[in-house]
Amino acid sequence: MIGKYYVLAAMGLLAMPLGSAVAQSQAAAAAKPLPFVSPVFSDNMVLQRDKPDTLWGWSTPGDTIRVQIGDHTASGVAAADHRWQVKIQPPAPGGPYTVKISGRQTVELKNVLVGDVWLCGGQSNMSLPLRFTRNGAEVAQASNYPEIRFFTVKGHPAYRPTNDIEGSWKVVSPGTADWLSAVAYYFARRIQPNIHVPVGLVVDAVGGTPAEAWTSEAALRPLKDFDIPLAQLARLSAEGAPEYGNYVMHWYDQYDIGQKAHWEATDLDDSAWKTVTVPGGFAELGVPDTPAVVWFRKDIILPDPLPQGRTMIFLGSIERMDTVYINGTSVGGSAWVENPRAYPIPNGVLKPGRNVVAIRVFKTKPVGGFLGKPAELHLTLADHTSIPLAGQWKAKLSVDARPPHPLPIGYENWPVMPTVLYRGMLAPIAPLSITGAIWYQGAQNSERGFQYRRLLPAMIADWRTLFDQGNFPFYIVSLPAFGQRSSVPIDDAWAETRESQAIVAATVPNSCLAVTIDTGDPNNLHPKDKQPVGDRLAFCALAKYYGQHVAYSGPTLKSVKRQRHSIRLRFAHTDGGLVVKGDKLQEFSIAGEDHKWYWADARIKGNTVIVSSPSVPHPKEVRYAWQSNPAATLFNGAGLPAAPFRTDAWPGMTESHRPY
Repeated sequence: MIGKYYVLAAMGLLAMPLGSAVAQSQAAAAAKPLPFVSPVFSDNMVLQRDKPDTLWGWSTPGDTIRVQIGDHTASGVAAADHRWQVKIQPPAPGGPYTVKISGRQTVELKNVLVGDVWLCGGQSNMSLPLRFTRNGAEVAQASNYPEIRFFTVKGHPAYRPTNDIEGSWKVVSPGTADWLSAVAYYFARRIQPNIHVPVGLVVDAVGGTPAEAWTSEAALRPLKDFDIPLAQLARLSAEGAPEYGNYVMHWYDQYDIGQKAHWEATDLDDSAWKTVTVPGGFAELGVPDTPAVVWFRKDIILPDPLPQGRTMIFLGSIERMDTVYINGTSVGGSAWVENPRAYPIPNGVLKPGRNVVAIRVFKTKPVGGFLGKPAELHLTLADHTSIPLAGQWKAKLSVDARPPHPLPIGYENWPVMPTVLYRGMLAPIAPLSITGAIWYQGAQNSERGFQYRRLLPAMIADWRTLFDQGNFPFYIVSLPAFGQRSSVPIDDAWAETRESQAIVAATVPNSCLAVTIDTGDPNNLHPKDKQPVGDRLAFCALAKYYGQHVAYSGPTLKSVKRQRHSIRLRFAHTDGGLVVKGDKLQEFSIAGEDHKWYWADARIKGNTVIVSSPSVPHPKEVRYAWQSNPAATLFNGAGLPAAPFRTDAWPGMTESHRPY
């Protein structure tokens, strides 16, 4: 099985430069002059219709900038900070138009359309490209939609305000669609033929990221939950530290002597290192049960000539984090404990004869480090030759991290710090004129599912303030099914996160919930069927923004009537009536005053469901689909699933959880 990190890294969703490479790239970016026109404006773009469009860039202070679109013109002046900004009323929807921007320089943007622009935010399930989804290659090859355009913002965590971003607008076609967000693609494909105007998609998403990474410091401070990481971020910013966007890389910089001494180097003399057996190795170094960073090195001999094609290294699951080098070159690293490691080795890294594999492992638990069986550790050449990696390695302790040695706030090696993506990827594209936003995120916040009901509204308000276009539509994807199904009723963090998403959609103005509980994959955080997700977001937009008569919601709980031996649940959004999917109505649980949950018998009567159980003679509360991977059985006649819900307000498992 290919590990989660490899899949994400291959898509560019989690891969982040490490070590000095980050600092070098940032220094280069700092030296790079700001462009005359922001890159978010380019050939093939879509400008927002029916409201002033704001364009901006940088020029010599005092330079007068004139913008012309069709017969519409407007002008502005570059300020002391070099930034110019011009608001212009767009011409009629459609096109194509040429946008001429002139000052001390002149730029023409060609093949520009006017229509509706949607911001597509979140984590990896939003950024997941079409090519990695069900029938994605075939769908992409058939995708010829000249009136749908997209701009993917390049991932960039930032500790300080950022002006510039990277990316370019592309027309959806067989040559481009395979790298477009699948959710965004299906969303646009559904709405564009119904609204008959061009659609622009700005994809601003990074895998594994929490909502606080996309939220400003000003919006987070009142929540009082992020003071510790914000203080650390301020310190790192003041020090001019590399903008990794995570905590563990800074911790390595400070404490990992192996990193400082380049223990990954091919010519390192490791003859004095201890010989250990992998899987294993920590006990021999005196840290069998305590947190530690250990470096492992092994020589392998490869044939001459090397087979041409993809070569992979497999290491099984690792607790907690690994970083893998081959011949001194980093080829992968992950903190996803539950997924076997599988990293592609770039061309040119391997060579005939002796090769050096170096692995840094940060173990945090007594049963940690290499978790897989010996056979799971191997290198596979392009001709499918397998080179075993289990057995004798050289090893050396780099960090004995047992108390009182400090540990990092978090172990993720992708952007998880508060504000870093707001600063690096969101603020630089504001105040781009948009129609609204679609949002697919929540898995990374699931351990704090209860907190999410406060965090997400703060983020939405923050975005609306940043773009300064009123309470624009904000449509939320409810988390799909994931994980192993429980045979008994349980408390569940994903269920509590879905509840928070539903509460936000019901209480934040101009919001909507796209329920996907009938989709998902128990073994894959990134389910391949993205069409229902995009379609259901589109139903929200068509019904709630565009005013079309389409069903956009499955059954939602309207009222609860507690009867002597049963509970009657009345539902709204029963378009066409309540419907059972499958053999019977399942996933209803019921409890009395003792808070003990039992599976319930449930039956439909009109627009109600009557729930009871002989184990609960005096029922008080009901839950439906209250686990990470429930059997979704309640639908409406329009084919849309009911959102998971509960009638109780009893404390859940995430209510008191705080990460810091």
